[in-house]
Amino acid sequence: MPQKKILIITYYWPPAGGPGVQRWLKFAKYLPENGWTPVIYTPENPSYPLLDESLLKDIPDGLEIIKTKIWEPYQLAEKLNKSNKKFKAGQFDVGNNQSWKSRLSIWVRGNFFIPDARVFWVKPSVKFLEQYLKENKIDAVVTSGPPHSLHLIGLALKERFPDLKWIADFRDPWTEISYYKHLKLTKNSDRKHRQLESEVFRNADITLATSYTDAENFRKNGAHALCITNGFDESDAGSQISKSTADDHQQRKFTLSYIGVLEQLRNPENLWKALDELVKTNRDFAESFTLKFAGRIDDKILNSIEQSALKNHITNLGYLSHDKAINEMQVSDILLITNFPNVSSKGIIPGKIFEYLATGKQIISFGPDEADVARILEDTRAGKHFSYDDTAEIKAFLLEKFKLWKNGHLTANIQNIEQFSRRHLTKKLAEILDRFF
Repeated sequence: MPQKKILIITYYWPPAGGPGVQRWLKFAKYLPENGWTPVIYTPENPSYPLLDESLLKDIPDGLEIIKTKIWEPYQLAEKLNKSNKKFKAGQFDVGNNQSWKSRLSIWVRGNFFIPDARVFWVKPSVKFLEQYLKENKIDAVVTSGPPHSLHLIGLALKERFPDLKWIADFRDPWTEISYYKHLKLTKNSDRKHRQLESEVFRNADITLATSYTDAENFRKNGAHALCITNGFDESDAGSQISKSTADDHQQRKFTLSYIGVLEQLRNPENLWKALDELVKTNRDFAESFTLKFAGRIDDKILNSIEQSALKNHITNLGYLSHDKAINEMQVSDILLITNFPNVSSKGIIPGKIFEYLATGKQIISFGPDEADVARILEDTRAGKHFSYDDTAEIKAFLLEKFKLWKNGHLTANIQNIEQFSRRHLTKKLAEILDRFF
C-alpha cells in the first residue's frame, strides 16, 4: 500500500533551536515508519530567537522541504527597544521591569499584529500552497502554532478546499496562554483574537493539544480536540539512561540545573529564597551546592539571584546545543522546571520535562495547583510539584534529596516513561490520522 502524504506547515524548523522545533521534527522522523510521508513547508528567511545546528541531523534523508520568503517586523521593534528581542520567543518585561518603550512595544505587538508578527506570511503562503495542493496529492495538512498565524493558513486552505483534512496543532494555547493578559489589548483586538481562535477550532478536523487540560479546554470551546504530549527521543545522545554515564561523572557538587529559557513570568522566586536560606544556615549544603543554568536566563532574574547568598554558587553556561543540553541534564542531580503561576496555565507541559524524565533524575517543578505536570510527576514518581506560594516544603524536599545524594542513595528512576517516547507518540499520531482520515 502506498504511503499517504501529510503537509506540515511550521515556522520552527532546524537550524531553529528550542523545544518548539522538536515536536514536528520528531514526528517527521518517525511518520514514515507508520505509513505517512511528511512534506515540510517553512519560511526561507525566518528570524529565529535561538539556533541549534545539532538538530539538523534529525532531518530524514530525502525529506521534501518547501520554503518561501517571510517578512517579519522584529528589526523595527528592536530599533525601538533592544529588549524587544525577547518578542521573538514570546517574552517581554513585566511589572516594574517595564519601561515606557516596553509598554509601547507590547501594545503595538498585541494590537497591530493579530494574532502575531508572523501574520504577514499568511497571504503569500495561502497563494503558494493553493497552487501546490492543486498540483500534488496531499492527504492531510498540519499547521503548528505558535505562531498561531500559521493556523490562519490552514483556515484559508480549508475554505478553498473543503474536503482537505486539516489538523491544527497547538503547542501552546492562544487566548488562554498566561502572557495574553499582558498584551494590553483593546476590546476590538481581544475580540479579533478570540474570533480567529474560534474559527480555527470550528473548522479544523482535529485540534491537537500537548496537554490533557488544554485538550479539555479546547473541546469546551468547540474544537474536536485530542491530546498528544511532547516527548523524548531514545536516539538522542544521552537521552537513554546509562549507569556508566552517571558513574563517569561523579558529582563533587550537589547540582540543581535549569535547562532552557527562563523568563520573568515563570520565575520561581520562592525557590531562590529557599536556596538562599539553605546556603546561609546549612554549612554542609553550602559547601556542596551548585546552581547551574544552561540556556537563556532573563538578565533581571540572573541579576536578582546574584544579589543573594547564591552569588558564588551559580554556574551559567549560556545557550547550549540540544545534545550538550541533554548531557548537562545527565550530570545534574535535581532538574528544575517552571510554569506560569496562574490557574489557566495548569495545562501547559513544558517540553523539556520529557527529556528530564528520560535521564531518571529527580525533578522539582513550579506552577499552579493540580497542574498536568504534577500528574506526570506522580505517575512516574520522578519528583515533586510546588506552587509559587510554597516555601518550607521546598526546603524539606531539597534537604531530603541532598541527604540521599550525600549518602550515595539518590538513584535514577524511569518508571512509566515509555509512553512519552517520540516513536510511541508518532505511532499514536498515525493511528489518529488513519482512523479519521
